[in-house]
Amino acid sequence: MEINVSQQLKAPIGNVREYDISESSDILGIGINTEVQGTIKLTRTNRGILVQGTLYAKIPVECSRCLKVFDYPLTIKIEEEFFPKIDVNSGAPLEIPDEPGGFTIDEHHILDLSEAIRQNSLLAIPMKPLCQVECAGLCPICGKDLNKGHCDCHKTEMDPRWAKLAGLALAVKKTRKRKKETE
Repeated sequence: MEINVSQQLKAPIGNVREYDISESSDILGIGINTEVQGTIKLTRTNRGILVQGTLYAKIPVECSRCLKVFDYPLTIKIEEEFFPKIDVNSGAPLEIPDEPGGFTIDEHHILDLSEAIRQNSLLAIPMKPLCQVECAGLCPICGKDLNKGHCDCHKTEMDPRWAKLAGLALAVKKTRKRKKETE
């Protein structure tokens, strides 16, 4: 996703241009191309070009409960400033601001959005994506997908490490029940 910004770098500060994006790209860097769509706004600043916009894509992710791969609708918000390496008028090298994670415009005045989109995509993916809010997950004993139906495993045996906590929960439940009966 490259944009030639040589004319905008010659424009006065505050000059704005909008671009519609509709491209297939490997936004996660894993070798799978995904259709990315949206609108971005490029604004000329005193130091470079400010890129702002919202892009949309569907990426394949694995459900954290049932381990099924599904397409997750991703909203990618971008607000990054890109700094030129070369002065557009004189061709002299420019000093790039010492900002962590700063993006640059190459010597041919091409602004490449790929890395900014990749980084913002990774931030937008949830830590534990779910294929559906009510995902039942997998049976911890036999591994059956509980979204497709119940399994025949006996789950009455409790891990002995949780026994004291279960006893405490039972005591709280009994106390609440007695309190309701006396009211």
